[in-house]
Amino acid sequence: MKKINIDLETFSSTNLQKSGVFKYCESKDFEILLFAYSIDNGKVIVVDLANGEIIPHEILESLTDDAVEKWAFNAMFERICLSKYLGLSAGIYLNPSSWRCTMIWSALLGLPLSFAGVGAVLGLDKQKLSEGRNLIRYFCVPCLPTKTNGGRTRNLSVHAPDKWQLFKFYNARDVETEMLIQEKLSHFPVSDDIWHEYQLDQEINDRGIGLDEVFVTSAIHLDALSKTSIFSKLVNLTGLENPNSVLQMRRWLLEHGLETESLGKQQVTVLINSNSGLLKEVLLLRQQIAKSSVKKYQAMANAVCKDSRAHGMFQYYGANRTGRFSGRLIQLHNLPQNHISDLAEARSLVRDQNFDALVLLYESTPKILSELIRTAFVPQDDKKFIVADFSAIEARMISWLAGEEWRLEVFKSGGDIYCASASQMFNVPVEKNGVNGHLRQKGKISELALGYGGSVGALTAMGALDMGLAEEELQPLVTRWRKTNPRITKLWWDIDKAVKNSVRQRIVTSSHGIKFNCKSGMLFITLLSGRELAYVKPQISPNKFNGESVTYEGV
Repeated sequence: MKKINIDLETFSSTNLQKSGVFKYCESKDFEILLFAYSIDNGKVIVVDLANGEIIPHEILESLTDDAVEKWAFNAMFERICLSKYLGLSAGIYLNPSSWRCTMIWSALLGLPLSFAGVGAVLGLDKQKLSEGRNLIRYFCVPCLPTKTNGGRTRNLSVHAPDKWQLFKFYNARDVETEMLIQEKLSHFPVSDDIWHEYQLDQEINDRGIGLDEVFVTSAIHLDALSKTSIFSKLVNLTGLENPNSVLQMRRWLLEHGLETESLGKQQVTVLINSNSGLLKEVLLLRQQIAKSSVKKYQAMANAVCKDSRAHGMFQYYGANRTGRFSGRLIQLHNLPQNHISDLAEARSLVRDQNFDALVLLYESTPKILSELIRTAFVPQDDKKFIVADFSAIEARMISWLAGEEWRLEVFKSGGDIYCASASQMFNVPVEKNGVNGHLRQKGKISELALGYGGSVGALTAMGALDMGLAEEELQPLVTRWRKTNPRITKLWWDIDKAVKNSVRQRIVTSSHGIKFNCKSGMLFITLLSGRELAYVKPQISPNKFNGESVTYEGV
C-alpha cells in the first residue's frame, strides 16, 4: 500500500462551523458513521461503522504508518476525527507528515476551497452529489423532536433505510470524486516545499493557543450586563421599543433632523463626528451596543478544547492562490489593538466581574472589553508570546521591485514613508506631528491605496472620504502619487504587457524577475521566491476604459 484515499461521515451535537473540528470531536456523542476508502486508486470500500462493521486491521495500521500517504479533501477533518477514533489522548493527534490534502492542491491552482466547487470547475464526470447536504443534515446533526418522529433528537439508519443506502453511496462517491480531482491536477504536482509548509501549518493548528477560560467567561458576562445597561439608556433617551432596530433608529434620527441611509460602522462614526448634544449621545451608545469585536469572546468559548487551548485557528492557502494563511473561528489575524496604560488593572477587574468599577473608571465597557481581547490568550509552561509584524511591507516590496530609488533611501535611513510620500507629492517638508503634519494622512492613504495600480475607487475603499478627504481631492491625489513614483507606474505597465503577451501567444514571458507562463488553460506567475500563483482560464477581454484587460475565473 502506497496511498489511501479517505472520506468520513460523522455525527456530533457540537456545531462544526462555530467550534471547529478539534472541539467537534470532543463531544461525548461524537461518532464516525461511515468510513470510505480506496487503496492505491482501487475500488472504493465503505465501512458502515454505525451498524457494527469494523475497519480492517491493515487500514487501521496504515493510519499510523508514515510510509503510507493519506489523502482527503480538507484532510485536517479526517486526521483529527480519526485521532479521536483511535483513542489518542487530548491534545495528541495523528502525525500530519504523511497526510496530503486535495483541497490545498486545488487552492494552489486558484480553484475553490469547496469540494463541489472544484468538481464543477474541472467538469468532472463524477461530482459530489447535490443530495449530500440533505443527507448530512438528516444523519450528522441532531434533529428537533416532533410528534412525527416520535420525539427523537437524532436520526439513525433504522429510521430511513433507503436514505442510509444513499448516504453510503454518497460517502463512496466523495472518494471517487477526490481521486478524479487528483487525476485532473496531476499535470501540476505539488512541490515538497509546499507539503512541508502544510505540515507546519497542521502542527501549529494541532498545538493551538492557550486561553484564560475564566477571563473569557467573565468578559461574556460583563458584555451582556453592559448591553442591557446601554439598551436601557437608549430606551430612556429615545422612547423606542427596540433601539437595536435600524428602521426604528433611522426614523427617530429623522424626527430629530438627521437623515441617514445607513447605520453601518463607518457611517455612525461619521455621524458622531458631525453632530452634538442628544444626537451625538444616542449615536455613541448605538456605536457601543453594536461593537462586534467583543463577539470574539464567544468565539473563544465555542472553540476552546479540554486542554484549555483553541485549535484549528488557521487555514493554509485560505486566501486562495496567494499562499497566505487565513484566520478561522476566533480570527487571530484580526485582533483589536490596545492602547490603555493600566492594562493589567483593567484585566483584573474583568476577570473578577467587577462591573461597577469598570463603569466608574472607564468611559465605555465595550471598548475596554475590545482592547482586552489580546489578553485572553495566555502563554503556557513558562513560555511567552512574541508579537511581530512586517513594517510597511507592501510599500517596501513595490519600491524594491520597481527600483524607485528615492523611496529605498527613505527606508534605508529609517524614515517615515507616509511623510516622505506626502513631501514628494506636495513639494513641501512633512513631519509627523510637526511641520505640515496634516499632509501625512494624505500620504498614508495614497500609499495604502495606490501602490499596486489602484485609483479613485481604491482610495474610497480604503476610507479616504471617512478620513476627511473631499471627493474632488481624490483624482489629483492619484495623479500626484503616480507622477511622484514613475518607476512604480512603469512597473505596472511592464507587468501588464508581459502577462498579455503570455496569454495571447501561450509563451513564457518575464518582467522585473517575475515569470509568466500560460499553459493548459492556466496562467502561472512565478514570484522571485519561487512560489507560483495560478489563475484559471485567462482571457483578454475589453474593459470599461476602451482598452483590454486580462480576466480569469474565480469565486
